[in-house]
Amino acid sequence: MTQIAALALEDATRAAALDAVAALLARCGVEDARRDARALLLAAGGFTAAELLLDPAAKLGAAACARLRDYAQRRAAREPVSRILGERGFWTQDLLVAPRVLDPRPDTETLIELSLELMGERRREPLRILDLGVGSGAILCALLAELPEAGAIGVDLSAAACAAAAVNLSRCGFARRASILRGRWADALAARFDLIVSNPPYIASGELDGLEPEVRLHDPRLALDGGADGLDCYREIAEQLPRLLAPSGAAVLEAGDGQARSLVALLAEKGLAPAGIRKDAGGRERAVAARRRD
Repeated sequence: MTQIAALALEDATRAAALDAVAALLARCGVEDARRDARALLLAAGGFTAAELLLDPAAKLGAAACARLRDYAQRRAAREPVSRILGERGFWTQDLLVAPRVLDPRPDTETLIELSLELMGERRREPLRILDLGVGSGAILCALLAELPEAGAIGVDLSAAACAAAAVNLSRCGFARRASILRGRWADALAARFDLIVSNPPYIASGELDGLEPEVRLHDPRLALDGGADGLDCYREIAEQLPRLLAPSGAAVLEAGDGQARSLVALLAEKGLAPAGIRKDAGGRERAVAARRRD
């Protein structure tokens, strides 16, 4: 940790601190080490990327060095940057990242894109949205930002997730348009919805121990474990969708790698018509949509 210890010196410059942290993270196997080092440096020093570019030789200062040392040690131990800083940018909002709650990933924005495409000309209608497994509330916050007349319900089995979702909805200004319920999927619901979304657990149980430390050590197992083949939660959700979808309603589900076609088949078994598959930025089939056959 000698590289990090050096950051405690009051005469450390912004540029030297960035180089030292990036080198440490690279040695610890962190992908995009310099990107993460820059994010930690900016947060620790309280300055912007532009200020770093304009004045890299500025002294970092003892207090900022101490903060950066702590941040860097935690990232070197493979704690995600979003959890260190307690915040994650998702769609157009900055969300709080809570302990024991799934950290939203950029891939999930694919679900938002497909949902908005399916809503099409209905985007200014008073749509009813249901998020099964609401987690941090990231999906609902994104959708409510784009669907100004919509109201929503989010359901999660985790008390920590329900609390985090409520905080983020309030933080983004959507508390009056959304309700959070604790329960297993939609067991307690009898209403019908125009749009149902879900990013359920979909990692096969046998693959959990092989996940990257950022996921395995920091995301709750409840939000990851999809059973022996990763499809258990999809089966439960698919069973309930026909009674929950309003006429012309659509469901959009996030899919794990290689699961999209199996998910389409599961939904078809319940009488739902395929409504599209959207690939994420990495080219993986990430979001699957289906509609009622009215």
